[in-house]
Amino acid sequence: MLDQRLTYLTIGVNDLQKMKEFYETKFGWTPMAAEESIVFFRLNGFILSLYPHDALAADAQVKGNTPAYKGFTLAYNLGSEQEVNDLMEKLAAAGVKVVKPAEKVFWGGYSGYIADVENNLWEIAYNPFLALDTQGNVAAEQP
Repeated sequence: MLDQRLTYLTIGVNDLQKMKEFYETKFGWTPMAAEESIVFFRLNGFILSLYPHDALAADAQVKGNTPAYKGFTLAYNLGSEQEVNDLMEKLAAAGVKVVKPAEKVFWGGYSGYIADVENNLWEIAYNPFLALDTQGNVAAEQP
């Protein structure tokens, strides 16, 4: 059986350089490695990689335009509604596309959505049912 962990999350991108620049300039992230055909960002416990869309589909031996190939969101959780509002404001001021302004949501949390330059959706959220440690990782002990 698989251990409950994630090592890489790879996004198939259309314009690698543009996507790399987005994550560097809008999110303020520094690549841990960047080559002509792939970029890696070390995150909290796993790596986000950017890889050309068609090459990723070919590697997985799937058609790149199937609905199952892209139908996900990424989430960035914070410790309060105010932190969500503050980050959403900073991102909007930096020119990041706000897809849905932050608001209270049906499950009891608070979130909004932004999009990167290839319209991959990022949920910026506060989840009162999810404990985070001091580094922003999901805490081992949950409420």
